[in-house]
Amino acid sequence: MKNLLLLFSIAFLLTACEKGKPAAEKESAKTDSATWQPVDSAAAMKAWMEYATPGELHKTLAAYDGNWTGATTTWMENNGKPVTSQSECTNKMIFGGRYQHSTYKGNFMGMPFEGMSIMGYDNAKKKFVSTWIDNMGTGIMHAEGDWNPSKKSIELKGKMTDPARPGKDCDFREVYTFTDANNHVMEMYGPDSKTGKEYKTMEIKFTKKK
Repeated sequence: MKNLLLLFSIAFLLTACEKGKPAAEKESAKTDSATWQPVDSAAAMKAWMEYATPGELHKTLAAYDGNWTGATTTWMENNGKPVTSQSECTNKMIFGGRYQHSTYKGNFMGMPFEGMSIMGYDNAKKKFVSTWIDNMGTGIMHAEGDWNPSKKSIELKGKMTDPARPGKDCDFREVYTFTDANNHVMEMYGPDSKTGKEYKTMEIKFTKKK
């Protein structure tokens, strides 16, 4: 029954997407027909089920569910004076173990800070995917990255709004290293405002609450 409902949902989405395409987009799609690779319904269903099924890397995220304290160090510029603060983080897998929802609370430069992220592993892309929002901006950060099994780490790369340069984005990079069951580290890298060269902007050392 669940498979039938899923198949119906897929068919509905595909039909809705096709109907919602502008005429120009439909014309463009026709020119791509020569490169289109047909897939029968059984193969499409199998691929969708594989795409929707949580795997080992989802379990890796799930192992870090729970409540954490974070010792945060921030650098406003390369080789600048570090600013330290404390934060709290709660991780919880949602939608049947497919994504990890994380909420953060703390302070930054004497101001209250709140943030939220959604992270998951995209079975089709073979990459981790992440979004981030907080109360110190009005944009949404997106990033994708790979799992490094030897280092037990995820390296995510993406673009974010650069408020100092209206209309421009800047590159950022995050590295999550899972030290052990009770500790993990998040490092964030971005461009120096004067040189544009990458430097470490933030490090958070998380310790699991007992």
